[in-house]
Amino acid sequence: MSSSRVISCQAAVAWKAGDALVIEEVQVSPPQPLEIRLKVVCTALCRSDFSAWESQSIFPRIFGHEASGIVESVGEGVTEFKEGDHVLTVFIGECMTCRHCKSGKSNVCQVLGLERRGVMHSDQQTRFSIKGKPVYHYCAVSSFSEYTVVHSGCAVKVSPIAPLEKICLLSCGVAGGLGAAWNVADISEGSTVVIFGLGTVGLAVAHGAKLRGASRIIGVDTNPEKCEKAKAFGVTEVVNSNDCNEPIQQVIKRMTDGGADYSFECIGDTEMITTALQSCCDGWGVTVTLGVPKVKPEIAAHFALFLSGRTLKGSMLGGLKPKSDLPSLVNMYINKEIMIDEFITHNLRFEEINKAFDLMREGKCLRCVIHMPK
Repeated sequence: MSSSRVISCQAAVAWKAGDALVIEEVQVSPPQPLEIRLKVVCTALCRSDFSAWESQSIFPRIFGHEASGIVESVGEGVTEFKEGDHVLTVFIGECMTCRHCKSGKSNVCQVLGLERRGVMHSDQQTRFSIKGKPVYHYCAVSSFSEYTVVHSGCAVKVSPIAPLEKICLLSCGVAGGLGAAWNVADISEGSTVVIFGLGTVGLAVAHGAKLRGASRIIGVDTNPEKCEKAKAFGVTEVVNSNDCNEPIQQVIKRMTDGGADYSFECIGDTEMITTALQSCCDGWGVTVTLGVPKVKPEIAAHFALFLSGRTLKGSMLGGLKPKSDLPSLVNMYINKEIMIDEFITHNLRFEEINKAFDLMREGKCLRCVIHMPK
């Protein structure tokens, strides 16, 4: 059902980089053609939200992209969704018609790819305002608001029996890690895997590697709390790089008789990409990078690493096509074939959203799920 009314609701607005979010009354415009307006049910704080809040320059802004919700109204031309549908939001859409969407080789939609300017894909305008002044979007979602508007290609209809307070993690972090293990690296049974960074994404990679039958899954981190939790997700050995007296790549190569079959960089540090490459074996070693760097985006690696047969791959949402692949992940969770609950370390009320940022800064959480007002 199309709606022409503006909704006033509560949203957590970032006014300046690094400043605490402020709960404000915002106006949310009705959905335009090919858009839907959602009642956000649950949203989680992802590391990329945190990094952008610390460093980006587009403000005022509503962050949040890892979310679940219920369709409140649909814009003209939307046939896929109706009022009351349960959905996941996604930061990269799937238009189903562009070259990339039809290729079977890519999930980076040419129409609804990563949006960085804080406006909607369709008309380069915002759907949020405060007293007539624009408030900008983040990653085409902006889920730190009771209501939000997204392009219909940036939402995925899911089973109504799936708990929205759990499956919101599949809209980014957990799905991205599983997809990186299964689609991008295509981990083989009996292989050796090393994962740099044991946050949600790194542990989801470990979970995916275990389900693929990897024989050794080595986790590398500097946070003792994360190292302790890692084995529940399939990690067989943990290395705290702060305790090493030599470069960590030398430690890994010695542990694995020349290097791992697969390595994953899940930190967002381009220097660590080189370390991950050096931790792979000659001949067939594959390194996958999933992290988003805040500084120094350029990668430096000696050409001999590639001449010797190593491969470096990038991963966005684990190579998953949102509309094509996420519903099956939701069904896998319903059937107890994949873990989600174990990634949730905190459940917070909307008014406690700044506590989620504090917990992430202190390294005391995997995922904080923020429950929006009912």
